[in-house]
Amino acid sequence: MVLLNPNTSAATTRMMTALARRALGDAFPVRGVTVSRGPGMLTDPAALRAAAPEVLAAGLRATAGGDCAALLVGAFGDPGLTELRAAAGVPVVGLGEAALREAAAGGTPFGIATTTPLLAGSIAAQVTALGLADRYTGLRLTTDAPERLSADPDSLLDQLERAVRACAVRDGARAVVIGGGPLGEAAEALRARCAVRIVAPVPAACREIVRRLSG
Repeated sequence: MVLLNPNTSAATTRMMTALARRALGDAFPVRGVTVSRGPGMLTDPAALRAAAPEVLAAGLRATAGGDCAALLVGAFGDPGLTELRAAAGVPVVGLGEAALREAAAGGTPFGIATTTPLLAGSIAAQVTALGLADRYTGLRLTTDAPERLSADPDSLLDQLERAVRACAVRDGARAVVIGGGPLGEAAEALRARCAVRIVAPVPAACREIVRRLSG
């Protein structure tokens, strides 16, 4: 499986690849690929749109050798997912789509906690496009800028925890998605800190890949 990082941060690629390897085990080898151009973080709709062709190009290069069983688009907004599915010839899974569907399974009311206020509209549209709006309790955001939080893991974790608790206590969510590939390590840590069920996007996407490859 190839994990495509739609931003240009090699450190984020390494982190998400490590999480995917942990989730998949030895049965499904994982290779991380970073897109060649674009921002280090996807924090607004323009960045998501710009990332889509880069994801498509990287995905097609990854499958050209014939040794790629599946592709994982490693950003919560799933840039390039539709185009890649139409062109790649292998199963393609997006972080956002997989995590949202897992959180909403069985009619569960779910919320989203994340760091990117400029993507609030895009996230709501994504939920609606997946047919999950009736179960969506809303979005809760951290207070500091995402760029600042990415450099301060302790503050990131504390602020995400407060956002998760607001989803559960104020909004009535019974599952909370941590909305962002770069938030993968924080999502894992929040499992031990929050009573509500935490849905981490990278493991959720890996579970979907296993289902598709095993079906």
